[in-house]
Amino acid sequence: MKKPFTLGMAALIMLGLSSCAESPTGRPQLMLFDQTQVNKMGIQTFEDLKAKTPVSKDKKTNQYVQCVAKQVLRVTPAKYQQNPWEIVVFDSDQVNAFALPGGKIGVYTGLLLVAENQHQLAAVIGHEIAHVMSGHSNERLSSNQAVQTTLGVADVALSAMDTRFKTELSTAFGLGAQVGVILPFSRVHESEADLIGLDLMAKAGFKPEESVKLWQNMAKQGSGGTPQILSSHPVPENRIKALQKNMPKADAEYQQRKATGGLPACNK
Repeated sequence: MKKPFTLGMAALIMLGLSSCAESPTGRPQLMLFDQTQVNKMGIQTFEDLKAKTPVSKDKKTNQYVQCVAKQVLRVTPAKYQQNPWEIVVFDSDQVNAFALPGGKIGVYTGLLLVAENQHQLAAVIGHEIAHVMSGHSNERLSSNQAVQTTLGVADVALSAMDTRFKTELSTAFGLGAQVGVILPFSRVHESEADLIGLDLMAKAGFKPEESVKLWQNMAKQGSGGTPQILSSHPVPENRIKALQKNMPKADAEYQQRKATGGLPACNK
């Protein structure tokens, strides 16, 4: 039984040594893909979405979303401001938004019914931009690649074993990877993006305490019932606690920005 685990761990170690990086919060990351390639993938994904999803033509809605997004983008590191971002409002009931590598932001009109004001919308957009700043797409692709490589090595080892439990073991390895690696990675990304997004919205002049109200609104939209260990997102209660824990620092950033005057005034 030791052979598959030994080979799998060896594969992961080799992948880990190949390209290690660090997130904005100082968390070690596995990055196996060239960022230019990831950016191209983000751009292509965005073009596909625009081809399949109606784009809102409402002038006021577009101006509102553009206003909030641009205010948040102004406080991102310089390298994310070198090229203009494309910001599109999709006419859909989905309560969602996203940012993609390559400078793309999408906001669904359904979100604007839950994000009740400019501050709450800034919390969402800051969160999504934080995913890009943290290289989460590259990291997720890399972790999936590492898992597939390890499972492939384990499968080869299992195929050589003379055991009636071969199928059960193979299934167990796959489930273990899903629950033990892939889902927790996603929860780590979401939590990290929450905190970086909180910092961004505060620096941009949006009230950070509104991020808590946003996720309270989000919680009312969900059906609940999924254990966090099997969820790709932190449960609302946990992410709200994390935001509240970091609120003093965010509020200090907001007060510093407020002292300079000229706070955002994006009208919904």
